[in-house]
Amino acid sequence: MRWFKPNLRSSIYAIFGSGLPEGPSVTRIDVVDMEVVRAEMLALLDGAEGERVPSLRRRIAYAGEIQGLWFLRGELMAVLANLHGETVARELIGEVSQLFDGLVPEGLRSRPSPLGG
Repeated sequence: MRWFKPNLRSSIYAIFGSGLPEGPSVTRIDVVDMEVVRAEMLALLDGAEGERVPSLRRRIAYAGEIQGLWFLRGELMAVLANLHGETVARELIGEVSQLFDGLVPEGLRSRPSPLGG
């Protein structure tokens, strides 16, 4: 009969360990890339007016993670579509989306549509 199970050692280490889980490491390169994306998104809003623009500008400026900026692309698209038209807005968002390469998980990336030519 075993009194000490193999998991006991790991549970003791868990009790007396640092207690902080390993989180994703953020490198300086990621922060610089995020600031480039943020600046590009804010530059697209120059000259835009409307009731949604100040809120969107603030949310882009204070987004804490690259995923936050990724999800703000939809609102940016809506504002740009009102300003320039949908075709131009789609091209601009496509350029911004390319800046996210390697910064967001692949699961967040949009898949190519079989309908898009």
